[in-house]
Amino acid sequence: MPSRNRAFFPCTAVSVLLALTGCASQPRLASSAFEVGAWTGSPLIQSEYGAIRGVEDSRNTWVWRGVPYARPPVGDLRWKAPRPPLPWDGVRLADSFGNQALQTLPIIGGMGSEDCLYLNMWRPHSAEVKLPVYVYVHGGGNSIGTSSLADYHGQVVASAGNMVYVSINYRLGVFGWFHSPQLAEGESGEDASGNYGTLDIIEALKWVRQNIAAVGGDPERVTLAGESAGAFNILSLLISPLAEGLFQRAVIESGMTVIQSLDVADAASRDIERRLLLRKGRAKDAEAADALLDGMSSADLRSFLMALPPREFLAVQGKSPAGLGMSNHPAIYADGYVLPRDGFASLFDGSYPNKVPVIIGSNKDEWKLFLNARADNSFRTDAALYQALSKFVTMTWRYRGVDSVATAMSTMPSPPAVYAYRFDWGSPNAQGLSPLPLDMGQRLGAFHSIEVPFFLGTDTSSVAFITGNYYTARNKPGRDKLIDADLRYLAAFARTGDPNNYTGSPLPVWPAWDPAEGGDKALVMDVDGSELAFSVLKEKLTAESIRQQAAAELKEPILSAVIAACTAFGLPSQ
Repeated sequence: MPSRNRAFFPCTAVSVLLALTGCASQPRLASSAFEVGAWTGSPLIQSEYGAIRGVEDSRNTWVWRGVPYARPPVGDLRWKAPRPPLPWDGVRLADSFGNQALQTLPIIGGMGSEDCLYLNMWRPHSAEVKLPVYVYVHGGGNSIGTSSLADYHGQVVASAGNMVYVSINYRLGVFGWFHSPQLAEGESGEDASGNYGTLDIIEALKWVRQNIAAVGGDPERVTLAGESAGAFNILSLLISPLAEGLFQRAVIESGMTVIQSLDVADAASRDIERRLLLRKGRAKDAEAADALLDGMSSADLRSFLMALPPREFLAVQGKSPAGLGMSNHPAIYADGYVLPRDGFASLFDGSYPNKVPVIIGSNKDEWKLFLNARADNSFRTDAALYQALSKFVTMTWRYRGVDSVATAMSTMPSPPAVYAYRFDWGSPNAQGLSPLPLDMGQRLGAFHSIEVPFFLGTDTSSVAFITGNYYTARNKPGRDKLIDADLRYLAAFARTGDPNNYTGSPLPVWPAWDPAEGGDKALVMDVDGSELAFSVLKEKLTAESIRQQAAAELKEPILSAVIAACTAFGLPSQ
């Protein structure tokens, strides 16, 4: 039976320290499906798979937690595409979050469950139907994270935006992305793809399309939103033919167009298999493990891997150089079925299938979170190098994840609407002043993930155990005004595809991305004291402009260190 699991950790790469598990009583499985019921204003709803009872939450909302959108991917369904859930008789009480995906957290170690394919829904207390739907995909490097984190709770979005808010869990790490030629032999395109985490998100969107009317949502007005790895995944769904028609808008926070070839995927999976053989004493060294693998049939390899408890796989996943508990196991593969074999080429030539309006952006000081969290403090002790690395690696991030994407989208024939932002709250202004306390403005600024509680209205700070508490009484008035503005922009976008169609007091116009030289590019979001301080960014970053600016501002040896870091982060060579 599914267990209840409440856990806290960061919206992107950060994990916090608490997870409690226990048993949840669930109705027995049945063999017949049901028709989706209409929304009646009652928390008792009828889904395609059975009746579900929600509970009250704050802000005059109903919430349904821990709703299965797919069958547990356990046993023979490990490394298979998600299957629809089995229907049940009786009423399922949806008062507890479902299990988080298997992952390894700092200090705590391995936790979570393979049985993790659950979603949560919030909506306002009203009889209104055809509400916009906002589906959120958490971050965490595709190796850590959970929708139960307080940062991702949806009562504020649902209430303030008059929407249905949905958050989801999906398979992570080696369970979410694993491509082995031997295991793929004889399988369907989906089962052989290796992109199981990607397919989980698609399956959740299918569940939403088929069932969201039960809570008064409009299946034809679905906004898919996410941050960090969640944004990486959304970018991949723009190019996936399997996701066509499942969402009508996208909000992409601090993402990048990153995809791995099948050669990289196969090598990573082979390394996992090799390490497991060594760990279980089946081979004495790597050479012997490779020889054993070469001689194993597909059936023998599958039998070996399927018999292993899930935490054996966590034990052999490598660690990401970015730290913060993430794995270095590659994710998002150009498998040729779920995602095109030529990767993001279709996004840049305009032939991608899911041409929906997008909001896309990044934070002014993305990289400072990762520099600050490193065990090696050499960067922190050299202030000039620290600031230079943060500035130019962050610029590279923005070039790869915002400017190049927005330019490509907005220059194609009949382009979708593209609205870009740069989130500056926390970063020192021209006078060197920051709303953050102590030295946090210089040390952290507008770091990776800081915008999430503003965009979702939760006003939480789940990364505070790494960063220190950066919410104060002094910066609360400005925080509150920025949260209100962001919520109104995003609700308008979810409702109409244009963030400027908001209700309430006037806000600055959010211009669409203009690819022309000197045209409006992005809305800069910040505060000055207790007042909003929005402006419009007109520069467009390119690989050449980043290298030129670094050469103009930096001296050796910092210049070489910065260019090397940016190149490793994907800045194209000259």
